[in-house]
Amino acid sequence: MSGMDRPIEDKNKKLKKILRIGIPSLFVILLILFLIFNDKSSRLNVDEEKLTIEDVKHDVFQDYIAVIGTVEPIKTIYLDAVESGRVEEIIREEGSMLKKGEVILTMSNNNLLLEISNNEASVARAVSELRSTKTQLYQALLNSKSNIIDLQKMVKQDERTYNYNKELYASKHISREDFERSKEEFEAAAEKLELYKESYQQDSISRSIQVNSLEASVSRMEKQMVLVRSRLDNLNIKAPVNGELATLNVEVGEVVNYGTRIGTVNILDSYKLRVDIDEHYIARVAKKLIGECDFSGRDYKGIIKKIYPEVKNGRFAVDMEFTDTVPKEIRIGQTSRIKLELGESQQAILIPRGGFYQSTGGQWVYVLNDKGNEAYKRNIRIGRQNPRYYEVLDGLKPGEKVIVSSYDTFGDADKLILKK
Repeated sequence: MSGMDRPIEDKNKKLKKILRIGIPSLFVILLILFLIFNDKSSRLNVDEEKLTIEDVKHDVFQDYIAVIGTVEPIKTIYLDAVESGRVEEIIREEGSMLKKGEVILTMSNNNLLLEISNNEASVARAVSELRSTKTQLYQALLNSKSNIIDLQKMVKQDERTYNYNKELYASKHISREDFERSKEEFEAAAEKLELYKESYQQDSISRSIQVNSLEASVSRMEKQMVLVRSRLDNLNIKAPVNGELATLNVEVGEVVNYGTRIGTVNILDSYKLRVDIDEHYIARVAKKLIGECDFSGRDYKGIIKKIYPEVKNGRFAVDMEFTDTVPKEIRIGQTSRIKLELGESQQAILIPRGGFYQSTGGQWVYVLNDKGNEAYKRNIRIGRQNPRYYEVLDGLKPGEKVIVSSYDTFGDADKLILKK
């Protein structure tokens, strides 16, 4: 081959080489770009017509809850048996209006009658014993006084004999022995009188104590007798106050034991509302909170008077009383819707209540973009709530749109694609 001759390059071979190197490189570059810029969030297509979309707004938040109250009498008095017995007659039926002291039913108790009879016999014996003792003590008193009189007479006689013998002894008409004997007899009689008087005084104190003790014993027995007899009156169950006999739980012939709940009497001077409230509000409910009660289309003011601390099935109870007028023709057992105010109204960012809260606990919502064709998850913070709105403390601005219906069917989707 001469120097002028050069080998001709195979252009097709060169192109193949470029493609063999370039295409894989381009694929790697595209893959890297895809991994960098690709939206990794999960998405879900949803039908917009099946969603409830509401506006976020800035407005007055009314801090209240809606509850249901049941009408009850202002006070209920319980009728408990304070004596056992057999029901003989029911005089007043349930629903009857009662006056204080009116007999509702009568009972009998033969054992009680026997006990009263025995007590009466015991009292009679004690009274008789007291009377007999008093008679004996009085007779002993008379005897003692008679003996004192006799001793005093004897002392005077011995004194005269002593004085007379003293003169005779001085004039040597009697012996010294006779004189000394008369003197000793006089002094002995005087000492005996003093001892008897002292004994009489001690006996008088003892007799007085004995009589006082017997009289106190009889007095106690008589008072006990009055109490036992009053038990007979307890066999007649009477109305403790003016009111309505709400319940009566016994029948004729039934044996009622001590402490058995026989029935109830409702005082109808006024009424109250027993209200059950969700335990979520237990820290915010206090006495003197005001509520509006709806009866026949009219509002009546009520105030919380009593709070029951026990929580049952996630709810606790309060009693509300009317502050001014009581609704006409109100009935026990009637219910009323109550708007219970928990605090003052304030300006706040609000979103309407909806099913989303059950799914998220109020921690996040789906917020629509400006075009309204997509919705994204966003964390929020909710404060107070009333039957219509949630108060939003952070995460939303007025004018934004959020999905407030249930999220149960959305799974873990980070973005929703709204389809018309």
